[in-house]
Amino acid sequence: MTSTPVRIPTVGTAPGAVPLLGHALTLLRDPLRFLRSLPAHGELVAIRLGLQRAYVLCTPELTHHVLTDDRTFDKGGPMVDRTRDALGNGLPTCPRSQHRGQRRLIQPAFTAARLADYASIMEREVRAITDRWQTGKPIDVLADMQVLTGRILVATMFAGISDRRTTEILDILKAIQDGFLLRIALPAWAQRLPVPALRRSQRARTRLRALVGDIIDHRRATPDGQSHRDLLSTFLAPSDGATDGTSGLTKDEITDQCLNFFFAGTETTASLLAWSLHLLAQHPEVERQLHTETDQVLNDRVASLKDLPRLEVTGRILTETLRLYPAGWLITRTVTRDTELAGQPLAAGTPLVYSPYLIHHHLGHYPDPERFAPDRWRDIPGPPSRQPAFVPFGGGARKCIGDQYGITEATLALASITARWQLRPAPGVHVRSNAGISLAPRGLRMIATPRTTASALDHASLSKADADRPLNY
Repeated sequence: MTSTPVRIPTVGTAPGAVPLLGHALTLLRDPLRFLRSLPAHGELVAIRLGLQRAYVLCTPELTHHVLTDDRTFDKGGPMVDRTRDALGNGLPTCPRSQHRGQRRLIQPAFTAARLADYASIMEREVRAITDRWQTGKPIDVLADMQVLTGRILVATMFAGISDRRTTEILDILKAIQDGFLLRIALPAWAQRLPVPALRRSQRARTRLRALVGDIIDHRRATPDGQSHRDLLSTFLAPSDGATDGTSGLTKDEITDQCLNFFFAGTETTASLLAWSLHLLAQHPEVERQLHTETDQVLNDRVASLKDLPRLEVTGRILTETLRLYPAGWLITRTVTRDTELAGQPLAAGTPLVYSPYLIHHHLGHYPDPERFAPDRWRDIPGPPSRQPAFVPFGGGARKCIGDQYGITEATLALASITARWQLRPAPGVHVRSNAGISLAPRGLRMIATPRTTASALDHASLSKADADRPLNY
């Protein structure tokens, strides 16, 4: 006797909502488990964010449809709206009506020529942070990667900025991040409560806006203030048709762009690098492939832009890490006009939620989706960005403008770090996923050993069973 398969409904409702808060507590306590549970209830699943109903997209097909129709499904919804409140109306958060104009102004900062300038900064900062490591001394990997990506972004944002100012900006960003998830997950009424983390975050945002404003004023008052090849010079560049040399952006708008790029460009790449180093320590066969590549390509030097085409294994490792742990793990959109999705009528103003994490773990698109298998990308035709079930940078007209910047930075950093150092977990470490402002590894402390010493160690100390076990952190 054969059993009849259980049909998953097209549209369903997530269980477990509580009065007033809806599913907010579940999202705060264990968001990844909650997301993984949703496809069992439908392709489009209703959840509650406070008193508001939202719908989660649970298939790559629905996600692709929404991402490529930003006229109907605009950037917005609870997460984006609260991010906009916190960081201002920058390119990642602005509505469609402003997006094309902002992107046109900012695009010159992300040309191939500019990327070559940024790559030299990336090389310098990677060398500096790896020179600081000491043999046998535990490293807080995520914190160091945040410092690395933060320093790179500040230097590419503000050419010639002092170390003191750089450190000040990074300290402020850390304070903002500490209260960010609470601001996003809690209902609007709960954010008025006297929560210390929220108050510290608000004070830090005020400080950062003032600091960036001072830098803008100084740059505008300097004769060569717009001649630097950095992000700020792009924001300050005269707009098309301006006869007085004025920028197409006001001071407040430039500050908004700077704050948005600080968050879009630091946490994401830092999390990607930290997860990659953690996964390599758990999978010695993949690590050996990477070492073979870096030994041949780099020959004991820091990677540069010209090395990118030959760092194929490095690229596959980063792609697979992005699949397993996309930094932007939960994003919202808003319906702009009455429409229908998966047979469900949606009124204008309805929030939609899509999760790259959920889509990347979709069983129908990735065999053994919980397994870290970089070589799966060797067999998939075309670049990963063209795969409908791979959306770490979004898609459609709103795809991240800095995707190549981030991938270049991560490739140069991962190849350079692993060419010089081998990292292993510190004793007693238990790594868990922390789904906050980004999907980052919590508790990742590792010990670095120079490759010349590490090569004498027995890499096979991890059994094949350990290396192939599912990654349910």
